[in-house]
Amino acid sequence: MTGYQTPASLRRIGAARPATWLKNRKVRGAQVMADAAVAAAQAQHTAVAGESTAATVVNTLAGTVLALDEEIADIDARIAARFREHRHAEVVLSMPGMGPLLGVEFIACTGGDMDAFGTAGRLAGVAGPAPVPRDSGRISGNMRRPHRYRRRLLRVFYRSARIAARFCPTSKTFYDRKRSEGKSHKQAILALARRRLDVLWALIRDHRTFTTEPPQPDLTSA
Repeated sequence: MTGYQTPASLRRIGAARPATWLKNRKVRGAQVMADAAVAAAQAQHTAVAGESTAATVVNTLAGTVLALDEEIADIDARIAARFREHRHAEVVLSMPGMGPLLGVEFIACTGGDMDAFGTAGRLAGVAGPAPVPRDSGRISGNMRRPHRYRRRLLRVFYRSARIAARFCPTSKTFYDRKRSEGKSHKQAILALARRRLDVLWALIRDHRTFTTEPPQPDLTSA
């Protein structure tokens, strides 16, 4: 498809082939995009000076971008495969919204050693979703985000919380409750991120994977 850059080429092939090509590459709104491109081509019948040269340049650039996309996908696959060898990988991936790439970033930011932080609260303070008091004089209960925190680690929990708020029923329920309490979208997501941090901490500590069912008591120790 990189050989069809001119209006005349698009008019010849129609919208079906571009739409199929885009769908095969997981492009959202492939049919709409293809229809728009062909409609624009049909509305243009004047050949522009240098059109063929520009088409050649576009063809070369498009090929370079496609090759780069394939290279990035290959690197992502290698990173994901290596991450799955980590001792916490199964636990991290069981959390809704935590894919291999976010999991890798979580391990990279924390070193994969939760004992180094001592508590979930300490990890939350380092990550940033846990507010700290900013009280002064007669003012109390004034909370703010700490000035120093690891932005990459906050990004991991914030992005995973955004995904979970859409696709995980438990997270969506929590998010909706925060919104009903008057929280903004960002505030609700940050609250969800903080909650999920506590959950992930507990899962890693107890060597358990995520489930919506409450943990069963260990009757063997009774």
